[in-house]
Amino acid sequence: MARNSTARGKIVRRFGLNIYGNQKYDRLLKRKPNAPGNPKRGRIRQTEFGRQLNEKQKLRWAYGLSERQFSNLFYKAKAMKGVTGDNMLMLLERRLDNVVYRLGMATSRAQARQLVSHGHITLNGRKITIPSAVVRPADQISVRDRKPTKDMVRKLLADNSSRPVPPWLTISRDELSGKVEVNPTRDVIPTIAEEQLIVEFYSK
Repeated sequence: MARNSTARGKIVRRFGLNIYGNQKYDRLLKRKPNAPGNPKRGRIRQTEFGRQLNEKQKLRWAYGLSERQFSNLFYKAKAMKGVTGDNMLMLLERRLDNVVYRLGMATSRAQARQLVSHGHITLNGRKITIPSAVVRPADQISVRDRKPTKDMVRKLLADNSSRPVPPWLTISRDELSGKVEVNPTRDVIPTIAEEQLIVEFYSK
């Protein structure tokens, strides 16, 4: 995707929400709860379109997708059976880079995307370099059998040990591997945006 040069701290303060999940942004919001700019100015009242756009940007930036990637994923979700907003969130969660992040093998989705892109991760025993690959139940995600890579991921797992692994995934820290037990459902996906507003945004 095209690199977003905006500082993540500013993005978090703009939304007033830690969309990245990193604890340092929780501390930042406590210190600087106002949006970037004039600290005396309150948050600008938004139009309905502005609210819809805001919710879309929250998800897009949180998962690190370009506008084209995000819109393509939305229309894929819309073509599926079920609730479009739920389908969209479940597809986002099932991206390989997100799964690597959720397993604790990376501190951020950006770092997880880099691990996948650089060939450090295998899917069902085969090297894969496509962060957007969609995982399925019974898929096995492992670290390539290289000592520097294993040492790096072992340290990342230790650093991220306090972050819970979602119930649809399991992790073996000794073997440096994880497994997709089932597809995620809406109730186990953290809420960082109102997905119905995103559906309305694309339905105009």
